[in-house]
Amino acid sequence: MIPIAYTFIFSFNDSLKSNISWRGFTFDKWLNVCAVQNGAVCEAFANSIVIGVVATVVATILGTMIAIAIVRYRFRARSGISLLLFLPMATPEVVLGAGLAAQFLAFGVPKDMLTIILAHTMFCISFVVVTVKARVASLDPALEEAGRDLYGSPTQVFLRVTFPLLLPGIIAAALLSFALSFDDFIITNFNSGSVMTFPKYIYISASRGIPAEANVIASAVFLFAIALVLVAQISQAARRRKLAKQG
Repeated sequence: MIPIAYTFIFSFNDSLKSNISWRGFTFDKWLNVCAVQNGAVCEAFANSIVIGVVATVVATILGTMIAIAIVRYRFRARSGISLLLFLPMATPEVVLGAGLAAQFLAFGVPKDMLTIILAHTMFCISFVVVTVKARVASLDPALEEAGRDLYGSPTQVFLRVTFPLLLPGIIAAALLSFALSFDDFIITNFNSGSVMTFPKYIYISASRGIPAEANVIASAVFLFAIALVLVAQISQAARRRKLAKQG
């Protein structure tokens, strides 16, 4: 927890060009985090958010469909596809990043926001499939059979029975994908070109001391994540108490 505490404390540092030594306490960095002279950090943060959201949406949709297909259907090369889906998780990021960069270069694809999104979608799909696949395998087929016995169409059964049951796993997979995408540096650095993301900005700035504005954004993201966890825990505890009273 010490690095996190250091990041939070130095977000209040009254620094100039360097944020290595303590110069005094101030709220200015929090109040003016996207000031004109420091707009680069907010631009990099916005790029990471856009990339993370787009890659997460695409990877979650594709990964969910693949997970359902692998668990529920029998087809040729099913085992081979399952193995291929694990390769991005087992392959070092530097190998994936260099391989993708070589492919984009060979096909003459310019490195920009699109190449980053494609790269992030590629490795996020594997994590989505693994997460959702476990959820699909745990579903009781009798629930879907009951929906069909009540004259529900395949679409109605999926939307009213299957999808609600899969939703917790899908949400977990989406959150994991976004975290992996937002945090990625190695693959992004190989395939980003001149596009600046938040991890790249932190890496470039680290040699002269990460700016206090970057510490502000990092601290805000950390506090937001903690708030989400607390809300989820409180909601689950309240739901359990409600069910206990009803029982």
